[in-house]
Amino acid sequence: MERVLDVYKRPYDAANPVICMDESPKQLIEETKLPIKMKPGQAAKYDYEYKRNGMSNIFIASEPLVGKRIARVTKTKTKVDWAQFMKNISDQYPQVKKITIVMDNYGTHKIGSFYEIFIPEEAKKLVDRFEIIYTPKHGSWLNMAEIELNVLQGQCLNRRIKDIETIEKEVEAWVECRNSKNSIINWQFTTDDARIKLKRLYPTIES
Repeated sequence: MERVLDVYKRPYDAANPVICMDESPKQLIEETKLPIKMKPGQAAKYDYEYKRNGMSNIFIASEPLVGKRIARVTKTKTKVDWAQFMKNISDQYPQVKKITIVMDNYGTHKIGSFYEIFIPEEAKKLVDRFEIIYTPKHGSWLNMAEIELNVLQGQCLNRRIKDIETIEKEVEAWVECRNSKNSIINWQFTTDDARIKLKRLYPTIES
């Protein structure tokens, strides 16, 4: 936890940006009956029945200090999907020496995944470009990309959406809007805060 918080204290460095990466599933749900539109004094009405059209997955990367985010919608959440998204991130920063990535320790989030999709030379270049900082177990709340996913869900995806194409359009429009406003995250939680508010997580040392 303290390692993640130390990364968040770093001053902005264009040659070594700090990026937070996360992913979230989104169920595809189709209406089986036409909803009743909202009227003055009456809320819109939706039937409780619906049709399941499978799942989609949303990858998001956020650079909190400059208000930039990258997103990609996929049908699955495999090692290949993650490795391709990480390459997307790398391609967005062609001039930087090192990219620091904060992410959770999910099973597919391993550098070995690069070697399952790219030739060894390209995989090694990606490994060398990234400094990966994992959030601790049960500590995914430390990942600022989770904040971005919550905003995305609340602003765009908090309804029934039937197909992945609509998800892609919604996410693309949201990213463009958020990036145009340079919406940053004002992270306030520090190591000192952790040692006070989360004191129970630290070992007790008896003299």
